[in-house]
Amino acid sequence: MMKSAALALRSGIQLWSWERAGLVVFSGLVVTLALPPWSLWSLAWLGLVPLWWVVQATQPGLAAVYGLLWGLVYYGISLAWITHLHPLMWMGVPWLSSVAIAIFAWIFIVFWGAACIAVWGTAIAWATRHWPDQRLWLVLAGTALWCALEALRNQTPLDWSPLGLTQSPSNLWILHLTRLSGPSAITAILVATNGLLAIAIPCPFPSFPLPALRRRRVGLIALALVMAGHLVGASLFATTAAAPARAALTLGLIQGDVPTREKLTPQGVNQALQRYTDGYRALAEQGATAVITPEGALPQLWNPNSPQIAALLQTVSQVGVPLWLGTFAPEPGAEHTEYTQSLLEIRSDGQYHGRYDKVQLVPLGEYIPFEAVLGRLIKRLSPLGSYLVPGQPGQSFITSVGQGIVGICYESAYSRLFRRQAKAGGEFIVTASNNDPYPVWMMVQHHGFDVLRAVESDRWALRVTNTGLSGLVDNHGRTIWLGQPQTYLTHSATLERRQTLTPYLRWGDWLTPLLLGLTLVLGWRGAD
Repeated sequence: MMKSAALALRSGIQLWSWERAGLVVFSGLVVTLALPPWSLWSLAWLGLVPLWWVVQATQPGLAAVYGLLWGLVYYGISLAWITHLHPLMWMGVPWLSSVAIAIFAWIFIVFWGAACIAVWGTAIAWATRHWPDQRLWLVLAGTALWCALEALRNQTPLDWSPLGLTQSPSNLWILHLTRLSGPSAITAILVATNGLLAIAIPCPFPSFPLPALRRRRVGLIALALVMAGHLVGASLFATTAAAPARAALTLGLIQGDVPTREKLTPQGVNQALQRYTDGYRALAEQGATAVITPEGALPQLWNPNSPQIAALLQTVSQVGVPLWLGTFAPEPGAEHTEYTQSLLEIRSDGQYHGRYDKVQLVPLGEYIPFEAVLGRLIKRLSPLGSYLVPGQPGQSFITSVGQGIVGICYESAYSRLFRRQAKAGGEFIVTASNNDPYPVWMMVQHHGFDVLRAVESDRWALRVTNTGLSGLVDNHGRTIWLGQPQTYLTHSATLERRQTLTPYLRWGDWLTPLLLGLTLVLGWRGAD
């Protein structure tokens, strides 16, 4: 049986095929449309089927090319907002260099994501050639490997557009699966469902043949998996414990809307100071227990003696409401003066108490990786005269109104950073971002990440940005309020402080190693 299956499979293997390349491109486009801002989330449940077809009927080397092609489409489109780094002429960068920096940043991160899909395609093609009749095991192996590659990529400085983002912010029941094992739960059910459908739906080119009855059975398994996932998610949604009434908290946010190209000038600094001072006073009068500003609200090194910061400290002293200020603070205990991207809670005594330092710095923006090679080619894009240093992963943001969970900028894509803080006692999420000069559709993607973080941790999330989208999300992922982009605004938001520990908060991503273990055990048994 195995020999005949292998011969049938090899009969469908050929060199480069434009038909198969077209299917791969189509697959990448379809799954991309499931991402925000399009949010056609249902497309992700069958958009990977053509990719499964192609890599399983292709030699491993060519499967890598098809996998890379899929990744170039998916990541290339979903990350095209990076090119909005251009223009940088206001920083003294020549026009041509500005274009080169933006394109280089885009291509680099796109290829980084696409390389993972190339590895996945190679592995699945190789496994199919060795075990062509173990189709269900191949689905398990493909699911485990995709989850593992996403988990590994999330340990690196560059990550965006995981498959789980295709379901956010709309498919709330499936989002609740993240409470079990984090983002891997969504990735696993999407990849597995597509793999099963690739078996159930006849392939348009020669491949491993299956009887019609078995295809129908596999199709029913796929349908059962989708239904079970939604039912489990709905159950988690319905059984969430309510927070006590005394846990309510009112926080004010200020969306300054001062573009980076302006706020790095003396006039921009004064404009930012005026807007944040006025907004702070207004929100304090409305009864906010604390007021929050975006990432880098005052683009200056923290120095209480500087005129702008001294004026802000005086205002806080007069009003008495804590201010959570996004700024650049000296690293505590450093032998040399090094700075972190920080959120500081300033109280009426003129001192900062709660503090969170950004852990996941932005490559090229806040530091230059491989500086010996790239340092001469790329100018740093931060407003500082020296590179930023990352904060420590085990931080706790303890404030006058409770212990918070903080993410700065694109840390929203790194669930592990939020999990650590929630497990350590964090009661609510605050994300502070700049988001300038990026377009609104990037802001929608960023909002989708915050929805994921809120659901998986069973916490309310308040999103504070410079240019948008600021918003409030409850612990079920429902957007309670969303501000207008590229507009100066203030908002007073009431949210819950919660202390529940979801299975994901307790045990982390246990699903990925379980899937990998099952793949090895069942593969070993099948080889006997």
